[in-house]
Amino acid sequence: MKGSVYLCKFFKILSIVLFVFSFALYGALFVIDRKLNDNYKVSSGEGFSVDTLLPVKVICEGQNIKNVANTFSVGAKYSVEMKMFGIIPVTKANLEVIDPIYVLPLGTPFGMKIYTKGVLVVDLTDVDSQNGYVNPAKKAGLKTGDLIISVNGEKIYSNSDLSKIIEKSNGSEITVVIERDSKIKSISFKPVKSKSSLVYKAGIWVRDSSAGIGTLTFYSPATDVICGLGHGVCDNDTGKLLTINSGEIYAAEIISYEKGKIGSPGELKGRILLTKYADILKNCTSGVFGYSSEIFDTTRVIQVALKQEIENGNAYIMTTIDGVTPTLYTCKVKKNNNQSENQNLIIEVTDKELLKATGGILQGMSGSPLIQNGKLIGAVTHVLVDDPTKGYAIFAENMLETAQWVAEEKFRDAS
Repeated sequence: MKGSVYLCKFFKILSIVLFVFSFALYGALFVIDRKLNDNYKVSSGEGFSVDTLLPVKVICEGQNIKNVANTFSVGAKYSVEMKMFGIIPVTKANLEVIDPIYVLPLGTPFGMKIYTKGVLVVDLTDVDSQNGYVNPAKKAGLKTGDLIISVNGEKIYSNSDLSKIIEKSNGSEITVVIERDSKIKSISFKPVKSKSSLVYKAGIWVRDSSAGIGTLTFYSPATDVICGLGHGVCDNDTGKLLTINSGEIYAAEIISYEKGKIGSPGELKGRILLTKYADILKNCTSGVFGYSSEIFDTTRVIQVALKQEIENGNAYIMTTIDGVTPTLYTCKVKKNNNQSENQNLIIEVTDKELLKATGGILQGMSGSPLIQNGKLIGAVTHVLVDDPTKGYAIFAENMLETAQWVAEEKFRDAS
């Protein structure tokens, strides 16, 4: 009888142990899977591994990838398996072999001028008509954040273009073509005459341009593409990414800065210089990109690190807080598992000189290169409002992919 009781207790304990082990294993698999990506690149002649909580082996064509990595040929693509301890399947990924890519890290300030494709609706306000306060545009369905492309078939490029058409309508119905959430839509309404100004209005406030200061990330000698910011230029009022019609990147000089503090990020202040670096060809979530004819000193090029090569630990921020010459400052980086498109890394400024001067990361430092082990790993994108010593960064590999796309588009236009 006692033997049966002991045996029962044994199986009960064993069941609990197995349950705890299974739960822990599932949790580990979940955490590891979140840290892994679906697509990787590897430089030819270099090994490939992933940094995870528990050992994960990468299996390619039945072999541990470390044993075959040096035999990869440029341009080859593989489907690989990620296995914990080389036994338990975690996920699958695509692997592309590329030549090592070298760029010139910049860290210098730049000024930009952007002109939108059409005009962006930033506010809708009532018009003081004869029948009281009304807003014909809003009533017809126009919304803040809409991009007005044309009115009555006539393309709109500026605030004045839109105002002239509305004022000359004399209250007749107009048809406005807009872009909303990447979809084209038509909206029709009748402007009304304002009692105070005696001109026809629609109750629309719009913006047709933007300007600002940022930091350049790198120049690619292979493609002549220059880029900066690490995040897109958005409208201050709507938060919408600006769809550009044209724009320019100019050299800039930092003349002062406002020190950051908890709850109030600081800001670099500068002036735009006459030297034009490039026309802006793309404004997107990974930054602003242009094709540059400027001659740069390419003797200081460094290799772009692929995301799996980045280590949690010490790195450098290359940025400018005075004049036009960048300086290297120490920091720590950590991969961000809950990463968005341009928040792949968490940065913490550790440099005593930079902390004393600025309090950490300032607005305007966006685009500042991050360097680790002699390679470009990313660029600063955001500062944390509650702690200006910390911020986010985008992988350099992600910016490079966009830069290569811009170069290909430029080549297509020229051919």
